[in-house]
Amino acid sequence: MTAMFIVLEGPDGAGTTLHSKLLAEKLVAEGKQVVLTAEPTDGAIGSWIRGELNRGALPASALQLLFCADRAEHVEKVIKPALAEGKFVVSDRYTLSTIAYGETFGVDREWLKTINEAFPKPDVTILALPPISVCLERLGRRETRDMFEKEELQVKIHAAYKKLAEEQPQIHIVDTGGEKAVGAGVIWDLVRGRL
Repeated sequence: MTAMFIVLEGPDGAGTTLHSKLLAEKLVAEGKQVVLTAEPTDGAIGSWIRGELNRGALPASALQLLFCADRAEHVEKVIKPALAEGKFVVSDRYTLSTIAYGETFGVDREWLKTINEAFPKPDVTILALPPISVCLERLGRRETRDMFEKEELQVKIHAAYKKLAEEQPQIHIVDTGGEKAVGAGVIWDLVRGRL
């Protein structure tokens, strides 16, 4: 395969950012051209969302629609062009996050799935899912937190991700709660099997 779209998903504190970076570095070491990206993006919509996460003023449905608008721009400006050039795209979060977080805040899951159905499907989706206790301990070490990073919400978000993965067997669950090299090795084995 000359191009591949790989997504790492997971609740806050799961290590998606770290493991996306480690996977991208491993792919580069294997001679692949890689675009490492994330959602929300650094674009105009994504930057506005990041600010909004600290204010928490928007209804949950409106916030999730903004995430989808950011994703539409992300797909058109970053993901599709990179794949068309034969590059590997590694994204820290994508559609699963919108569904898991949206559902936690009471947004209809089927509505969110319908909205996200039009976006390109990843070739590999990896769900970083350490025990909730690990996620909470990691979040406790952060200097700043957004509106999602409260314990009660995190427990619900963790459960929502787990449920989604159980319903979709193409999602690979990886426990990223231990040594980072161990989790990174499991993730690499999943991706290497598709190369």
